[in-house]
Amino acid sequence: MTSSRSDQIAGIVLAAGASTRMSENKLLLELEDETLIERCVKRVLAAELDPVVVVLGYEADLVRRRIGSLPIHVIVNDRYEMGMSSSLGIAVAELGDNVSAVCVVLADMPFVTTKMLREVVSRYRESGAPLVVSRYGSINAPPTLFDHALFTELRASEGEEMGKRLVERYRDAAEIVEWPEAALADVDEPDDYERALKISLQ
Repeated sequence: MTSSRSDQIAGIVLAAGASTRMSENKLLLELEDETLIERCVKRVLAAELDPVVVVLGYEADLVRRRIGSLPIHVIVNDRYEMGMSSSLGIAVAELGDNVSAVCVVLADMPFVTTKMLREVVSRYRESGAPLVVSRYGSINAPPTLFDHALFTELRASEGEEMGKRLVERYRDAAEIVEWPEAALADVDEPDDYERALKISLQ
């Protein structure tokens, strides 16, 4: 990634976790005839985020086979056990100064839509805020957009909480986008997957 910085907004898909509460790799579970990782990456691409960086870790080769033909940039985080923020930090470091902002998405949130991603980007472009936060009822969760001004702090990420700490630190300057609480559903455990299957059929 050597292009000069522009007004491009990159997409970062965090998909490195070990699926410790699932009996198999949750990103390879299918929902509406595609795996969770394919579903997420395709929606990010459809939102015209560019480039799209996908950070893999656990069973990276297996996951990469499902998305390798898509126009994305894959990074493997060998330190994925250090937490989600380590994946975010290396993705931001890889992008460097080539983009004006990053929109961060979790691969295990199957009901985040392309429309939601576009709205987050639109709110950023309209407001110029350093941070755009998605809120589901009383809970903040991705997609979260970080302006280039926050990249230094993101690159210093350690553990699980850097993104949350930045949201807290800059909350007074942040734009908030409200979403239905149902869209917050993620897939961590077998029961979560069963619920997601039922929601997808409604």
